[in-house]
Amino acid sequence: MKIEHIAMFVNDLEAARDFFVKYLGGLSNNGYHNTSTGFRSYFISFDDGSRLELMNKPSMEDPVKSLNRTGYTHLAFSVGSAEEVDRLTKQFREDGFEVLRGPRTTGDGYYESCIVGFEGNQIEITV
Repeated sequence: MKIEHIAMFVNDLEAARDFFVKYLGGLSNNGYHNTSTGFRSYFISFDDGSRLELMNKPSMEDPVKSLNRTGYTHLAFSVGSAEEVDRLTKQFREDGFEVLRGPRTTGDGYYESCIVGFEGNQIEITV
């Protein structure tokens, strides 16, 4: 069994799409728009076959997101090397994203960094 895709609602659909394309090498489809409901989405595909569905619709709720909340807390992306973790973390910092921790080797052996990406979502970058 494998996870086919992960889906998330976002406020700024194009900005979220651009984030995953620019920084994490995703490829976006042309998008979908249901004109009767206002629902819109993009599928972002990654090299290993994993996909992320970014969605938006009218009248979404958007409560404050604590970084220490229950439920899904981050998306983790393997970028292939410690050097790429370092490079990408530096790029995120230079582009104004908050780096929460790292790059570092964690107690369980991961070399990683974690940033606050678009709309307060945590993104982990690891080897």
